[in-house]
Amino acid sequence: MKQCTDTVLLVRPAAFGYNAQTAATNAFQQEQQTAVTATMALEEFDGFAQALTNAGVMVVIVEDAAPPYRPDAVFPNNWVSLLHDGTLVLYPMCAPNRRAERRADMIGMLQTKFRITRTIDLSAYETEGKFLEGTGSIVFDHSARVAYACSSPRTHKELFHTLAADLGYQPIWFHATDTAGKEIYHTNVMMCIGAQFAVICDEAIADPKERAVVMESLKQSGKQIVTITPYQMSCFAGNMLQLSTTAGRQLLILSQTAYDCLHQHQLAIMSARATLLPVSIPVIETVGGGSARCMIAELFAQPLPAPNAMSLSDPETLPQ
Repeated sequence: MKQCTDTVLLVRPAAFGYNAQTAATNAFQQEQQTAVTATMALEEFDGFAQALTNAGVMVVIVEDAAPPYRPDAVFPNNWVSLLHDGTLVLYPMCAPNRRAERRADMIGMLQTKFRITRTIDLSAYETEGKFLEGTGSIVFDHSARVAYACSSPRTHKELFHTLAADLGYQPIWFHATDTAGKEIYHTNVMMCIGAQFAVICDEAIADPKERAVVMESLKQSGKQIVTITPYQMSCFAGNMLQLSTTAGRQLLILSQTAYDCLHQHQLAIMSARATLLPVSIPVIETVGGGSARCMIAELFAQPLPAPNAMSLSDPETLPQ
């Protein structure tokens, strides 16, 4: 099973801004609300989308629209994933104001463009206070069929194990904290799994037994392991994603912030296996608390035949 897709979903934000409802669990967020924040985020998004398109990735762009106010709409990977066998998963979100991101019209658009075989809708668990925020909470090693998740208020252990079993993945659950001892809110800010390498902040896993289990699993997958420091993690060096182009070339998508904090030996390992594509998104990172990987929802399912598939790269303006 391929680790990297050549087709992704991006959501162009209409009302990007600081989200007080997510700040309690996201230590990466910094309150920086100004009159131009939303405009700057749009400029960063457009540059990000253009960079992916220019590099040869098939990009499906959906325009967000307010109301309701959706400050984190630019991070669609938290509420949806579309897997290789056509399984569409809808995830339960922790912050009440993020649940509006899970739009019926966007789901319908995916159903018209991709061969969806089944839908797993976990959103009802929000009423029970159980959350599992997509490929933020879960980092999938598709080729090895292993799923990784670290404990946080946004990632429920029971739900994680249930979904992993339903998808046929081996679940690996662990605890990870930052230098202040706070739980890392999403697994994908501390680890990234590519086709031939894995990036991880192993120091964040304090329990030596849990750390050994995670590292041994990565080793068994045959991937070269690149360890990053807690400081590099705080610069979003773990929040990267490997993609393919439609021509089969391998790309590693990361922010300029992440790229600038990495050492030459780390860059050398990754660049030998994928072309690095750093993109500048400082406002989205600082105010939103998420980076390049968070902005991308991977679309692994098979596109439907023309005429639907022919319009994959066209921006979608969907009715509210």
